[in-house]
Amino acid sequence: MPVSKAQQKSVNKYIKNNYDSLRIVVPKGQKATVKAAADEAGESINQYTQGALLARMGLSEWPQDGPAEE
Repeated sequence: MPVSKAQQKSVNKYIKNNYDSLRIVVPKGQKATVKAAADEAGESINQYTQGALLARMGLSEWPQDGPAEE
């Protein structure tokens, strides 16, 4: 069943109010490499990259209140 414009607007508003967006750029052709690694781990690309970020920061989960944005 298609999503109505009102439903999509509601979802977009929720995402805007509850998430920050980051754009990750990789060399041409490497998106498939990242996707394959995420698939192998049984995760989406988003889950996989979030896990990598957390590991690199020495965290096991996202802090409830992050540092203030600049």
